[in-house]
Amino acid sequence: MNLAAYFKVSYGLYIISSKDGNKLNGYIANTAFQVTAEPAQFAIACNKNNFTHNMISKSKVFAVSILERETNSETIGVFGYKSGNDIDKFSNIPYKLGKTGSPVVLKDTIAWFEFEVTNTVDVGTHTLFIGTVVDCDILKESAEPLTYDYYHKVKKGVSPKNAPTYIDPEKLNPKSEIEKHTCMTCGYIYNPEIGDILSNIPAGTSFEKLPHNWHCPICGVGKEDFRKE
Repeated sequence: MNLAAYFKVSYGLYIISSKDGNKLNGYIANTAFQVTAEPAQFAIACNKNNFTHNMISKSKVFAVSILERETNSETIGVFGYKSGNDIDKFSNIPYKLGKTGSPVVLKDTIAWFEFEVTNTVDVGTHTLFIGTVVDCDILKESAEPLTYDYYHKVKKGVSPKNAPTYIDPEKLNPKSEIEKHTCMTCGYIYNPEIGDILSNIPAGTSFEKLPHNWHCPICGVGKEDFRKE
């Protein structure tokens, strides 16, 4: 079985957000898609272990912020690899509250939608929340959306463990004689044969020769949080 086939399925990358009273939270997702036109309804898949899952279940509202191609790695790190149980994800990021009270992320967002939940489907580890569009807008008309294909090929990112598309990186990257280092936070693998084009690190640069202030291009942690493979 060639697990790389999963990367040929087209996805975007989004921040799904909701509320519980005054508490706000959100997470990175690649499953948000339109299912009907009239009324306009979208579906999202949310892991039951996500902090945001209980918020959506209780409030019956959520927002989808569509990320732009050049999304900052810190944004992906906060919403994709940290838990709302531990931090306030919205403490240092621009946002606004929509008509339903759901937070809409304004940083790195090209467009957004806001929903009221009209149906749910239990799919085992995840819940499909189906929502009717309440409001939407475009923030950056000319910006390109961040796709999972671009995220995987260029940013070298992997899905968080709670994502429906998560694949164990070891299954995709069998051991070789090339010394690689894996980010213990998000699973990004630094491969010296490739380097890091986002940080202008040329191919052939060993991990030891990376600048001391180099950080993971996905979640933003430093070299000390990498493990040698």
